[in-house]
Amino acid sequence: MRQRNYLTPTLRDVPADAEIKSHQLMLRSGLIRQTASGIYSYLPLGKKVLRKVEEIIRSEMDEAGGQEVLMPAIQPAELWEESGRLGDYGPELMRLKDRHDRDFVLGATHEEVITTLVRDDVKSYKKLPMNLYQIQTKYRDERRPRFGVLRSREFIMKDAYSFDTSQEGLDKSYQDMYSAYQNIFSRCELDFRAVEADSGAIGGTDTHEFMVLSEIGEDTIAYSDQSDFAANIEIAPVHAKYEKASADPLELEKVDTPNTKTIADLTSFLQVNSNETIKSLLFIVNEEPVLVLVRGDHEVNEVKVGNVLGKAVVELATPEQTARILGCETGYIGPIDVPNSVKIIADHAVEFVTNGVCGANEKDKHYKNVNPGRDFAVAGYEDLRLIQEGDPSPDGKGTIQFAKGIEVGHVFKLGTKYSEALGATFLDENGKTQSLIMGCYGIGVSRTVAAIVEQHHDENGIVWPASVAPFDLHLVTINVKDEGQRNLGEELYQTLKQERYDVLFDDRPERAGVKFKDSDLLGLPIRIGVGKKAAEGIVELKIRKTGEMIEVHISDLLDTLKKLSK
Repeated sequence: MRQRNYLTPTLRDVPADAEIKSHQLMLRSGLIRQTASGIYSYLPLGKKVLRKVEEIIRSEMDEAGGQEVLMPAIQPAELWEESGRLGDYGPELMRLKDRHDRDFVLGATHEEVITTLVRDDVKSYKKLPMNLYQIQTKYRDERRPRFGVLRSREFIMKDAYSFDTSQEGLDKSYQDMYSAYQNIFSRCELDFRAVEADSGAIGGTDTHEFMVLSEIGEDTIAYSDQSDFAANIEIAPVHAKYEKASADPLELEKVDTPNTKTIADLTSFLQVNSNETIKSLLFIVNEEPVLVLVRGDHEVNEVKVGNVLGKAVVELATPEQTARILGCETGYIGPIDVPNSVKIIADHAVEFVTNGVCGANEKDKHYKNVNPGRDFAVAGYEDLRLIQEGDPSPDGKGTIQFAKGIEVGHVFKLGTKYSEALGATFLDENGKTQSLIMGCYGIGVSRTVAAIVEQHHDENGIVWPASVAPFDLHLVTINVKDEGQRNLGEELYQTLKQERYDVLFDDRPERAGVKFKDSDLLGLPIRIGVGKKAAEGIVELKIRKTGEMIEVHISDLLDTLKKLSK
């Protein structure tokens, strides 16, 4: 492709609204352009990278037995009503009406559509197992789109769905997809980890996220420093052991604590340790108040709270709700003498607090010498806190460390969640009707591209891995006004194309400095510079990843390129 006519609008300056390197470089190198908040157009270079990633995904999905389909982006809302997700999914689900006032949604995911598709056309165990996948644009009305295509409102996704006749079959399908994902992200040359995760609005059990390690990641990975254990911090179980203090319980005492709304304020004012305090947070769970207690040096894990309460919708109470239910300001909440309508659940660590401190449900007041069981009752003690660095690893090997990650893939065991709701059944070998057993497997294709850029760049631009680079080679005629350079450049362009190389040919009438800066910014694996030694038949190769420069005679060029590609 001749760069003179190619849509590659490079930028010298970093866009003001681009916070992270991948967003900056994708804009500067002309891969993408913003159309609206969280909505991007992919320019030719960006589209070629997307295609390369898609080709890797397709080859591994096909190898694992997947069959590619294409489902509609617009879905009837009644399908989501039938599955029970129309209300559960939340405001991120984009909704619309047609001219006949019928309700539709823009697909954020396709469990409902694929389940009804298979329900209507697969009736017998003889057609199973089956794995269907698509690569398609998805929509999610993000409250705060950010980081370019890493968190956008329109994105490209590969979603796959397996259908089996037994739990053992699902286990195999899940493992096949797990292995395929490992191959996909390895071929994209990403540094990643598969971590245990929460299924969220998709539902199901035994889920794993594939996380690309990056300091700008919005997810925190908890991993063992001595084993393979890794989990999203949202679901990592806490297996810490607590001991009760040997001190005798003291008499409960209400004390003045002016302007002490935080644990830090409270510990400083009363000269106590944070692990001697009880933090109380009021949540509204399915429209009912629930008071959640954790030790003051711990943080409430809302995902665990929701799971303990049956995958409930959990929302922190507003100041107005807190005042109405408990009669106090946020910051002075406590579990003593709360209304009977308020359910109290607590983290395991709270049970071992002796003579602790908690809010008194009164402005500028706290209780001292608080002892669970004596001073307040708890409906149940559960694992409700976020795991912390230094906690023992749940598998009993080593201690927990944290790392940041970008989620690029997620695999779920759905079971019969959707097949039962939508009536997707098959006849087994005994002629008995059974519900299909499903799995769901997603990859953020556009997000994967951004993650690659985030891990593969330097101060000069992108450094594409060869497997996903938009072109194999960047052929640069340094001075197109020089007839010798121009002619050799044209000759090499034709030769390289005949050898099946995908070549970006910089034949622009630009200064050498501009061309070299653009070449580094675009980040193709090898640059071939046709310059002052063109008359001698010598060109200069630059290896983008290492910066190594090699002078090569054109008679040896093809052999050299073959060696470099090994």
